[in-house]
Amino acid sequence: MGTMLLPWQVDHAKRLLGDTGHLPHALLIHGIAGSGKREFALALAATLLCEDRVDGLACGKCQSCIWVAAGNHPDLKLVRPEAVAVQEGAVAQVDEDGEASPEAGAAKRKHSEEIKIDQIRALEAWYHRSTHRAGWRIVVLYPADTLSVVSANALLKALEEPPPETLFLLTSNAPDRLLPTIVSRCQKFALGQPSKIDCEQWLTGQGVKSAPLWLAAAGGAPLAALEMSQSLQSACPDWAQALIAALAKGHEPDLAVMADNLAKQNAGQWLIVMQRLAVDLGLACADLPVRYFPDLQVNFSQAAKRGRLSEAQALSGWINQQARLAKHPLSPKLFAQVCLQRFCDAVL
Repeated sequence: MGTMLLPWQVDHAKRLLGDTGHLPHALLIHGIAGSGKREFALALAATLLCEDRVDGLACGKCQSCIWVAAGNHPDLKLVRPEAVAVQEGAVAQVDEDGEASPEAGAAKRKHSEEIKIDQIRALEAWYHRSTHRAGWRIVVLYPADTLSVVSANALLKALEEPPPETLFLLTSNAPDRLLPTIVSRCQKFALGQPSKIDCEQWLTGQGVKSAPLWLAAAGGAPLAALEMSQSLQSACPDWAQALIAALAKGHEPDLAVMADNLAKQNAGQWLIVMQRLAVDLGLACADLPVRYFPDLQVNFSQAAKRGRLSEAQALSGWINQQARLAKHPLSPKLFAQVCLQRFCDAVL
């Protein structure tokens, strides 16, 4: 785990930590996905637990910071879905203390994408122990959107009667999806979207080539852009480029072949790309610059000459509805072909 803030988060953190004596017992950090909310929460926790702050922030060198970075500080608990823990490189199972622990054969089973009630209940005994360093006790829970209903109700009890010297740091992409009672017991902190210049400079410093294209494809979210650049070959997938290129020329690509390829991929991921293609098509139909795939501006403009703004808007709404089926398509290939055909029909 990192203990350092991202460059665009420093001013936010200093403003928030200016008077730690008046911090709320629970903070709900929200903002767009991929903007660094988790990193911000962990850096806040590291600062509050730090024993030798530098300019009001975590030093990164004291024993407390070393423990936080290693993921074993006794006064810090991370609560996240098992699937997220595995993605972060942690081991697979959540043990009785709410932490990840090894399990034989865990890699062969599906990891939970929800925060389970056992993880919330496991914190109760920890609340009542003395803090190891006579300071803060911090729970970092992310993403809060993955709380199940029963887990959210269990957490609510702790938020209603917060243990002394305990701070809850929750992160969420969409606070409106949380129980209103949980939101009402937290102080909301909006982590604004960083500037395009700051993001591009940071991405370039991380070794990302063509940073503007990756940032645009990620909707302006720098951490999402970095992850995409490390796992994908191009900011716009080949199938998406081929689709828009064909529509720009006024003909339909081979949808059967394209659907066959998409059927082998995660439907949720390619649907996100299709959603963004639809948004860009709508912008082009309105004679505006595209947002997500600026290198395809010419092709979008050509395709828009054959389409109508109302059709593009309807297409975008239709694709959003299909996202609900992404995890359980009856036939992945048929599902992909229907989505591709609907996209083409909006133009041709």
